[in-house]
Amino acid sequence: MAAEVVGQVAPAERGATRIADRVIAKIAARAAREALWTLPEGAAPPHATVSVLARAHGSARAGEAPSGAARVHISLELDYPSDIGGQCAAVRRHVVERVEALAGMEVPEVAVQVERLHSAQARAAAQGRTR
Repeated sequence: MAAEVVGQVAPAERGATRIADRVIAKIAARAAREALWTLPEGAAPPHATVSVLARAHGSARAGEAPSGAARVHISLELDYPSDIGGQCAAVRRHVVERVEALAGMEVPEVAVQVERLHSAQARAAAQGRTR
C-alpha cells in the first residue's frame, strides 16, 4: 500500500455529500414529465414530494456512497381514455432510473396519484360551445 501523505485525510474520513429533498423532488417531477411525453391540454405538470431516509453510517456497500433512500410521491393529471395503469408504471420505472442515475439514491417506493383525468370528449364539447 502507498504511504499516506501527512496532512491528507483518508477517503473514509472525508465526510459525505447530502442531496436536499427538494432536489430529489425536482429530479422525480422531471422524470415523470419525461415518462409521459405529452401532458393533457390545460393539465398541471407532475408534482413530486420526497422523503429521504438516511442510510445508517457504515452500511454502504463497497465502492458505494452512503447516500440513503428516497420514497417518492408523484401527483399527475392524465388524458382519458388512456392506459392509466401503463402510464403510471412507466412513470414509476423512469423515476426510479433517473433518481438512481442522477442522485445515486435507492428508490424503494414510488407512489403515483392520479389527481385528475382530462376527457378528450369534454374538451371537444367545450370547444364546440364557444362563440
